Amino acid sequence: MNYVGSFADALYEILQPEIDKATIEQLIEKPKIADFGDYAFPCFQLAKIRKQAPPLIAKQISDSITSPLIQKAEAVGGYVNVFLNKQMVTQHVLEAVLSQKQNYGSLSIGENKVVTIDMSSPNIAKPFSMGHLRSTVIGNALALIFQKCGYQTVKINHLGDWGTQFGKLITAYKKWGNEESVKKEPIKELLSLYVKFHDEAEKDHTLEEDGRAWFKKLEDGHDEALSLWRWFRDESLKEFSKIYELLKVDFDSYNGEAFYNDKMGMVVEMLEENGLLVESDQAQVVPLEEQNLPPCLIKKSDGATLYATRDLAAAFYRKNNYQFDQALYVVGNEQSLHFNQLKAVLAKMDFEWSDTLHHIPFGMMLKDGKKMSTRKGKVILLEEVLTESISLAMKNIEAKNPSLTNKEEVSKQVGVGAVIFHDLKNFRMNDIEFSLEDMLRFEGETGPYIQYTNARANSLLRKGNWNETGTISIHFEGKAHWEIISLLRDFSEVISNSMKKFDPSQIAKYAIDLSRAFNQYYGEVRILEENEELQARLALVSAVTIVLQESLRLLGLDAPNEM
Repeated sequence: MNYVGSFADALYEILQPEIDKATIEQLIEKPKIADFGDYAFPCFQLAKIRKQAPPLIAKQISDSITSPLIQKAEAVGGYVNVFLNKQMVTQHVLEAVLSQKQNYGSLSIGENKVVTIDMSSPNIAKPFSMGHLRSTVIGNALALIFQKCGYQTVKINHLGDWGTQFGKLITAYKKWGNEESVKKEPIKELLSLYVKFHDEAEKDHTLEEDGRAWFKKLEDGHDEALSLWRWFRDESLKEFSKIYELLKVDFDSYNGEAFYNDKMGMVVEMLEENGLLVESDQAQVVPLEEQNLPPCLIKKSDGATLYATRDLAAAFYRKNNYQFDQALYVVGNEQSLHFNQLKAVLAKMDFEWSDTLHHIPFGMMLKDGKKMSTRKGKVILLEEVLTESISLAMKNIEAKNPSLTNKEEVSKQVGVGAVIFHDLKNFRMNDIEFSLEDMLRFEGETGPYIQYTNARANSLLRKGNWNETGTISIHFEGKAHWEIISLLRDFSEVISNSMKKFDPSQIAKYAIDLSRAFNQYYGEVRILEENEELQARLALVSAVTIVLQESLRLLGLDAPNEM
């Protein structure tokens, strides 16, 4: 049931034709303090229409409003505050959650339209660092949230598998590399070669020229250069797949930068045909002064194409191939200018769908307040963090529940969940200071806290022999349960908002709030006490486990039933 909609209906009965229902619905707020009611309607807009004081209008409305859903309405200042019928809402909410289970909160906004999500995109031959974690887990959560809202999603891992760095890497491998070492520990060895190249290039400037020359050979299809490039790419993907497996993230496409090499000529031709290319310092650019942007560089003076050319080719390919309704690019906020230019060039080419491209920026993962750098070798490897986190989770389980049957599986779910949740609980635009200690805390605003709450609730259901078949008489004395019901009621609204704002942190915060509300209820109420309310209390606990598990799933976390 749409409770905001029902309140809006009741208001519209009184306020038509002065104000339309859509406007009423937009104006409805939730009071920050629960004692002020479940919903509030501000009367300031009406005051301009009626030329009356807002408190007077609020009093008129609160005296006139009628709905079986509303227990009472009162005027407070310029607001109409309403209190919902707790018994009716509790019955509705619990019946909906228990009957719909994991489908509870699902929406059909998407109408099966396609959303492409460009995400993760690590660079070949470089380690999968904590910096790459952000794009991966934000992109994966957005895919799950969009699916929950009725969209089809296409997750694209736009690998960094082309560019001058491969010329540098081939140069370093030819000078100092060892085949056996690369086979044994590919990423570690290739990274150390890459770092050595930059250290040595500071003393010997001819190395940079060698790097450029090898990349030119690669572009020209030179056999040895291509063979080394393919080898570096294959070895890197094998290593990355271990991490994706731990994170339980998969992709519909691994088409990286190299895939678009033969598709960029068409972009340059289209820009030329449209008369949009201009020569500037022997390079080819698209001027964007009208959009208050610097010119977009399409071709360098030596004829080499650039990121923008490649991303334009990718946008055309994806539009033709997937017919997307929206295309999301989950890429760090330092690339904002690039994506503004990309959209501006497509708009100049008269492609109306340029508006459906959305850059989803995010802040940096910092170490000691500084950006992590692969070139300088200052990088924290995600695989090492995940391994350490899983090991710490195992130690906790051994200490608290040594007889747990599937310890290894649960320690993976908890350890990996801790890392993912630590990222997603923060609004994506915020920089995150890397701290293993914060990430792995098992109390407070963490993934393990929510997982533990779910396990505790499941334990109560087992002890209470919960059996949800048949009709349940749902009746509660008092209002200890009401905060939980209010949160369960709002689940689909939270999902809808997190989708519209591309913000998984709203679901993470919701899961924290629901866990806190449940743990408070657990502390106040003897849930397993044998009396006429027992089945209603167990129904409430069961509904909490369903929604907590679904909240965690939408963030890419598992929810063990025992911990």
